[in-house]
Amino acid sequence: MRLLFGLLFLAGVCLGCKEQAAEADYESIAYLREVYASGNLENWPKPHLDSSITDFEDIGHLPEVIHPEDNPFSKSKVDLGKKLFFDPRLSVSGQIACASCHNSELAWTDNITRSFGHDRQNGKRNAMTIMNAAFAHELFWDGRAKSLEDQARFPIADQVEMNEELNIAVDKIAAVEGYKPLFKEAFGADEVSLDKIQKAIATFERTIVSHTSKFDRFIDNKPEVFTDEEVLGLHLFRTKARCINCHNTGYFSDNQYHNDGQVLFGTKDEDFGRFNVTGDTADIGKFRTPTLREVARTGPWMHHGHFPSIKDVIEFYNLGNPQVVQKRYLGTPRDSLIPEVSPLLQKLNLTRDEMNALEAFIGTLSSGDTRIRAPQLPQ
Repeated sequence: MRLLFGLLFLAGVCLGCKEQAAEADYESIAYLREVYASGNLENWPKPHLDSSITDFEDIGHLPEVIHPEDNPFSKSKVDLGKKLFFDPRLSVSGQIACASCHNSELAWTDNITRSFGHDRQNGKRNAMTIMNAAFAHELFWDGRAKSLEDQARFPIADQVEMNEELNIAVDKIAAVEGYKPLFKEAFGADEVSLDKIQKAIATFERTIVSHTSKFDRFIDNKPEVFTDEEVLGLHLFRTKARCINCHNTGYFSDNQYHNDGQVLFGTKDEDFGRFNVTGDTADIGKFRTPTLREVARTGPWMHHGHFPSIKDVIEFYNLGNPQVVQKRYLGTPRDSLIPEVSPLLQKLNLTRDEMNALEAFIGTLSSGDTRIRAPQLPQ
């Protein structure tokens, strides 16, 4: 009898402990508000990380921008890069500039599914925002550019984008008298080269960084700026929703590549992603993790631009990212190319209220208007 009573007592204690843990971990918004707003990551609840995550840095503020040793910052270089970024003379038609697809009034993207390029051709992928690109280790959805300097040359030569021969683009800029003093001030000589064009554009792009967001203010000991729903969304982001596994660091991206089930195998929109760069079949369907800073303003979403709202994205991940494969390819030679979806992605079983809270938190990562005035171009 005493044994039975003891077991019942222990069960009651354990149940009480579980309820208290659940309250502290999830239901007590007041507790979560206090610990997250403290700014001390040691006080934060432990994130729900997959066992495969070995190199982890929690979310927080953006770090300082670091400029490469071979391309140090200077205001004159930024001013030159800004003009080149807005100059359509880098394209064969003289009508398309970098700013055509990366519009400062649209969070430095273009808010359409696929950008229009030369002769109104559609690109294959959605234009990523250049905001905070200074913190990306590699560029483009597939990481084919190793730096911002490297990235700057790709759109110019791309037949679907600006469609210009690189040497001709350089010659056209060199022929503009108004550019000569700008190159001399930025680089010490008025000679125009592709390398200088790339470095100037990259230096300008490194200045396009988010302002302080609502999230940044909240974790700086300002608990009142978050609603209860946003507090819950932050906690879900780091725990049950598992977003933290890929969207971590102050950049809200692990700068890695993952297959989240959107290779669209066997359809007209099929895209093998990172594989197109590496040739490694293990990379089929993998794409670079985009930053979530400003993401509420940069739709439509995903590499193909097929998701018209953040809510759609959250619901897709909640389902565990079921990969759709055209049945006609099963059992054919292409069958061996069907990739495996990342094991990081699992069915989340989020409730409607939880998904709404997660969406509310994601909205706190935007920092407001970042538009700039287009420069007067040299003549």
